[in-house]
Amino acid sequence: MKKADGILLGSPVYSANISANMQALLERSAVVCDMNAGLMTYKAGASVAAVRRAGSLQAIDAMNHFFLNHEMIVVGSTYWNMAYGQMPGDVLKDEEGINNMRNLGKNMAFLLKRIAGKTV
Repeated sequence: MKKADGILLGSPVYSANISANMQALLERSAVVCDMNAGLMTYKAGASVAAVRRAGSLQAIDAMNHFFLNHEMIVVGSTYWNMAYGQMPGDVLKDEEGINNMRNLGKNMAFLLKRIAGKTV
C-alpha cells in the first residue's frame, strides 16, 4: 500500500458489513497510517463489494472511510460499487454490477494518470 499510487479494496458481505479479514486489514493499516502522517495522502482509492442481499452500502462505506480518514481521493462510478450473487461466480451474471465495475476501472485509470501528471 505504501508504494501504490492507487488502492482497490474489495470485500464480500457476510453479516451486513465488510468481512472480518477486511476489518482487520483496515484497522492495522490505520494504525500504520496514523503513525506515519501523510503516508496515504493523495493516493486514489476505490472500494467494491460482493453481496447476496443487503449490507453492501455499509461495506463500501467502511472501506471508503479508511480512504477519507487518510486523505485519499475516493474514486466513484455510475452507481454503488457492488455486484450481487449468492454462490461463487454468481456476481459475473450481474450485468449492471459488472458494467459499473468496468466504469470504476476506467475512472481509477483516469485519476491515476492525472495524479501522475500524464495527459488523458
